[in-house]
Amino acid sequence: MAKKVIHVSDAEAASNLASLLDRVSAGAEVIIERDSRPVAVVRPAEASRGRLLSESIPLAEAHAKELGYEPTMDADFAADLREIINSRKPRDLSAWD
Repeated sequence: MAKKVIHVSDAEAASNLASLLDRVSAGAEVIIERDSRPVAVVRPAEASRGRLLSESIPLAEAHAKELGYEPTMDADFAADLREIINSRKPRDLSAWD
Protein backbone atom coordinates (compact mmCIF):
# COMPACT_ATOMS: atom_id res chain seq x y z
CA MET A 1 0.00 0.00 0.00
CA ALA A 2 1.36 3.43 -0.95
CA LYS A 3 2.09 5.96 1.73
CA LYS A 4 -0.29 8.92 1.77
CA VAL A 5 1.52 12.18 0.98
CA ILE A 6 -0.11 15.45 2.01
CA HIS A 7 1.01 18.84 0.68
CA VAL A 8 0.22 21.89 2.84
CA SER A 9 1.30 25.51 2.96
CA ASP A 10 3.45 26.75 5.81
CA ALA A 11 0.52 28.83 7.07
CA GLU A 12 -1.78 25.81 7.08
CA ALA A 13 0.85 23.71 8.83
CA ALA A 14 1.25 26.35 11.53
CA SER A 15 -2.48 26.63 12.18
CA ASN A 16 -3.23 22.88 11.98
CA LEU A 17 -0.10 21.31 13.47
CA ALA A 18 -1.92 18.99 15.89
CA SER A 19 -4.14 17.65 13.12
CA LEU A 20 -1.15 17.14 10.80
CA LEU A 21 0.75 15.29 13.54
CA ASP A 22 -2.25 12.99 14.02
CA ARG A 23 -2.12 12.17 10.32
CA VAL A 24 1.65 11.60 10.47
CA SER A 25 1.12 9.28 13.46
CA ALA A 26 -1.31 7.34 11.28
CA GLY A 27 1.43 6.89 8.64
CA ALA A 28 1.05 9.87 6.31
CA GLU A 29 3.94 12.02 5.12
CA VAL A 30 3.41 15.80 5.12
CA ILE A 31 5.28 18.10 2.76
CA ILE A 32 5.19 21.69 3.97
CA GLU A 33 5.50 24.25 1.18
CA ARG A 34 6.20 27.97 1.01
CA ASP A 35 5.28 29.67 -2.24
CA SER A 36 4.50 26.21 -3.69
CA ARG A 37 8.04 24.99 -3.01
CA PRO A 38 8.79 22.21 -0.52
CA VAL A 39 10.66 23.42 2.57
CA ALA A 40 10.12 20.54 5.01
CA VAL A 41 8.95 16.96 5.17
CA VAL A 42 7.33 15.48 8.26
CA ARG A 43 7.14 11.71 8.40
CA PRO A 44 6.64 9.13 11.13
CA ALA A 45 9.71 8.60 13.31
CA GLU A 46 11.61 5.37 12.90
CA ALA A 47 10.72 2.68 15.37
CA SER A 48 12.80 2.68 18.51
CA ARG A 49 15.61 0.15 18.42
CA GLY A 50 15.93 -0.20 22.16
CA ARG A 51 13.74 -1.11 25.07
CA LEU A 52 12.70 1.28 27.80
CA LEU A 53 13.75 0.53 31.36
CA SER A 54 10.05 0.50 32.29
CA GLU A 55 9.59 -2.36 29.79
CA SER A 56 12.72 -4.19 30.92
CA ILE A 57 11.81 -4.44 34.61
CA PRO A 58 8.65 -6.55 34.10
CA LEU A 59 10.56 -8.77 31.66
CA ALA A 60 13.34 -9.28 34.20
CA GLU A 61 10.79 -10.07 36.92
CA ALA A 62 9.06 -12.62 34.68
CA HIS A 63 12.43 -14.19 33.84
CA ALA A 64 13.31 -14.47 37.54
CA LYS A 65 9.95 -16.15 38.16
CA GLU A 66 10.70 -18.67 35.38
CA LEU A 67 14.14 -19.37 36.85
CA GLY A 68 12.74 -19.75 40.34
CA TYR A 69 15.31 -17.35 41.82
CA GLU A 70 16.44 -13.73 41.54
CA PRO A 71 19.65 -13.33 39.56
CA THR A 72 22.25 -11.23 41.37
CA MET A 73 23.47 -8.10 39.65
CA ASP A 74 27.20 -7.48 39.70
CA ALA A 75 27.85 -4.74 42.28
CA ASP A 76 30.03 -2.67 39.92
CA PHE A 77 27.41 -2.82 37.18
CA ALA A 78 24.70 -1.73 39.61
CA ALA A 79 26.83 1.22 40.76
CA ASP A 80 27.58 2.22 37.16
CA LEU A 81 23.91 2.05 36.25
CA ARG A 82 22.94 4.17 39.28
CA GLU A 83 25.57 6.76 38.33
CA ILE A 84 24.27 6.95 34.75
CA ILE A 85 20.67 7.34 35.86
CA ASN A 86 21.52 9.98 38.46
CA SER A 87 23.68 11.99 36.03
CA ARG A 88 20.96 12.41 33.42
CA LYS A 89 19.86 16.00 32.95
CA PRO A 90 16.84 17.41 31.12
CA ARG A 91 17.52 18.48 27.56
CA ASP A 92 18.08 22.18 26.99
CA LEU A 93 15.54 23.07 24.32
CA SER A 94 15.93 26.84 24.63
CA ALA A 95 17.69 27.02 21.25
CA TRP A 96 14.52 25.65 19.63
CA ASP A 97 12.50 28.78 20.50
